Amino acid sequence: MTVKLRPGESQEMLLKRFRKEVATARILSTYRKKRWFVSRSELRRKAKKKAIRKAKQRIA
Repeated sequence: MTVKLRPGESQEMLLKRFRKEVATARILSTYRKKRWFVSRSELRRKAKKKAIRKAKQRIA
């Protein structure tokens, strides 16, 4: 990801723009998810738990 300094732009604004682009591209969240190996069965189990929690919230 490249962010170039615009004319008349301060370093702080450049850094702020870079952080915003990283956040919108979800680079950090993707990195954190892929930091450790997670087996397929564990992914399915987590997805199932998430779906159950979501369904309970809709009912309540």
